[in-house]
Amino acid sequence: QVQLVESGGGSVQAGGSLRLSCVNSGDTYRGYCMGWFRQAPGKEREGVAVIDRHGGTDYEESVKGRFIISQDNTKNIIYLQMNSVKPEDTAVYYCAARNALTCIAADTPDYTYLGQGTQVAVSS
Repeated sequence: QVQLVESGGGSVQAGGSLRLSCVNSGDTYRGYCMGWFRQAPGKEREGVAVIDRHGGTDYEESVKGRFIISQDNTKNIIYLQMNSVKPEDTAVYYCAARNALTCIAADTPDYTYLGQGTQVAVSS
């Protein structure tokens, strides 16, 4: 069983940085795609970034060059480094995982395992 717990959300001014963390405290088998999706008020869930077991990554177009997803396999943690944030990045960010061979950011809202979410608020 995969159990995901996010941390690191908060408030930040536009242009600033924030780092989100997600710990998998359950099944430690690293055969999963792990990633992040977000949901802003009144909007649908949007895949943000994903990383596979080999460190391969995929990003949603609007965050490319600004966000970086990384992993620490020894601690079973993934991170989302958010740089040059914009007000439109404001959302609840969820960590997600699924056992799959191909990892695509856009698929993360449909992943099997989800965290409880962490709020990110970007002010202009």
